[in-house]
Amino acid sequence: MLKITLIGAGSTVFAQNILSDVLSNKDLQHARIALHDIDPIRLETSKKVATRIGEALDISDLKIEATTDRREALEGANFVILMMQVGGYKPATVTDFEVPEKYGLGQTIGDTLGIGGIFRGLRTIPVLFDICQDMEELCPDAILLQYVNPMAINCWAVKERFPKIKTVGLCHSVQETAHQLAEALGEDPEKLNYQCAGINHVAFYLKFEKILADGSLEDLYPALLALAKSGDIPEGDLVRFDLLKRVGHFVTESSVHFSEYNPWYLKSNRPELVEKFGLRIGEYLYRCEEQIEEWQELQKELEGSAPIEVCQSNEYAAGIIHAAVTGEPSLIYGNVPNNGLISNLPDDAIVEVPCVVDRNGIQPTQIGEIPAHLAAIMQLSINVQRLTVRAALSGKREHVYQAAMLDPHTGAELDLDQIWALCDDLIEAHGDLLPNFS
Repeated sequence: MLKITLIGAGSTVFAQNILSDVLSNKDLQHARIALHDIDPIRLETSKKVATRIGEALDISDLKIEATTDRREALEGANFVILMMQVGGYKPATVTDFEVPEKYGLGQTIGDTLGIGGIFRGLRTIPVLFDICQDMEELCPDAILLQYVNPMAINCWAVKERFPKIKTVGLCHSVQETAHQLAEALGEDPEKLNYQCAGINHVAFYLKFEKILADGSLEDLYPALLALAKSGDIPEGDLVRFDLLKRVGHFVTESSVHFSEYNPWYLKSNRPELVEKFGLRIGEYLYRCEEQIEEWQELQKELEGSAPIEVCQSNEYAAGIIHAAVTGEPSLIYGNVPNNGLISNLPDDAIVEVPCVVDRNGIQPTQIGEIPAHLAAIMQLSINVQRLTVRAALSGKREHVYQAAMLDPHTGAELDLDQIWALCDDLIEAHGDLLPNFS
């Protein structure tokens, strides 16, 4: 029997999206669903939500298991979906923000790059390795669907230590941004034709077109550039439209994210610049606090007796599972080892490219060379990713320092002595959440 395992299933809203997608597909409704989390309260809520999704879809023989035993959840799995946050909001994420703030280093999200992304990666990678080790023993043929940030750092580390694990990193930034741009232009998202490539959160649309009634294609970049120059820009997206004017291509991840992957937009000592681009230092902390305040109400709603609304999300997981099980091809954007897919990015990097999925698994598309200036922007992140992975694999503190030293936002704000001291403070503050760095 097909078994789908969710690790970190206490992320109830995300688990609800994934399970709604999976169970809405009749070919997958009789799968065995295993939910795992280290928080038994959240896990129980997710189990109730899964049960109610099954009731709403009239699945009489739904098989839902919930366990705090990770090995039990993994045993015999065909697909493993990762959605956990190692260390949680408190203490880990708060530490990622509060310690750098003492040095005058502000962040917006801190989950992908920057000092926050580096340390999130360093505490996540050991847990990923434990999961992969269990998978090699308990479900060696399973496909690992990796949603955990920092996406590229995590996938790179898994590739280096567990090359036999079949894995793909997944994000919704490509498809979600495409829909956002269609809305901004007044276009039907179902009529879009685009090609995107790069690295996670720093991929660019190489083509962005509209399919006309006669089947021909119309380039939508002139309309996007005109929108950027008009100043009538969608709320909260000033950074990306500014970048579009300067590099000629649109980046996939949101302005609040992208602002901290470079040295240009986010400067703690320039509040007028932060205000100009509509940014907010500590944005992720504000969002987390709001979510925590909403959780009790949400828990009552999700565990209640009223019929639950089952909606389709834009996540790729269910489509991948369906394609791999049935052989009906599906096109996704996945994060995979480069190995020449993008010829002017390093072979060992993790890139985000179109992939075809069928019974043969994840099959990435060869892109070739991308514009040199876009590759250079991506390289800013790749340098940090490589050194963070090296730090995790070697256990050497010097590589932690070097990753932070090469981070474009950190380097724009702090000198080297400050960066060294900041890393030491973060290592101490995270304590047992991190391995020992010599």
